[in-house]
Amino acid sequence: MGGAAQERRPKRGEAVRVHRNPLLTVDIIIEVPGEGIILIERTNPPFGWAIPGGFVDYGETLESAAVREAREETGMDLVDLRQFHAYSDPKRDPRGHTVSVVFTAIGRGVPHAADDAKNLQIYPLDRLPNDLAFDHALILSDYSESLESGI
Repeated sequence: MGGAAQERRPKRGEAVRVHRNPLLTVDIIIEVPGEGIILIERTNPPFGWAIPGGFVDYGETLESAAVREAREETGMDLVDLRQFHAYSDPKRDPRGHTVSVVFTAIGRGVPHAADDAKNLQIYPLDRLPNDLAFDHALILSDYSESLESGI
C-alpha cells in the first residue's frame, strides 16, 4: 500500500477519532524599495493592519501560496521571494491554531487593496501602526532585528 492511509467507515457505536491539526498559512513581508513594507487593513475579523497573506490551498506549495496571496491582496508581483521564519504559537490567531510560514520579497507593480483587504498602505518599519493583527508585531520586530543584524 505504500504507506498511504486507508479510510473506512466506523462501525455503528464505534468512537470516531477526530484529528485536529493547525491550519497552514503564509504571510509575505513585501518590501517597496525606498518606501517601506506593504500592510493591508483587514475587512474581516480580526480587524487591524496585517502583513498580506492567507491560507495555503490543498495541493499548493508554500511559494505558490505566497505569490497568489500577494497578488490577490495587493496586486503586486514578487521578486526575490525568500522564506524568513515560521510562527506557530497556538494563540497567534484568535480564530484557531494556525502555523504561518513567513516570506520576504520585493514588490513590483502598483500596489492596491483587493480581495479581503479594505485598505493598503506602505509603512516604514520604524513607523508601523499600533493596531497590528495576529502576531504581526512580533513578526515585524523579528524582521527588523534580522535587517539590523545582517542575518
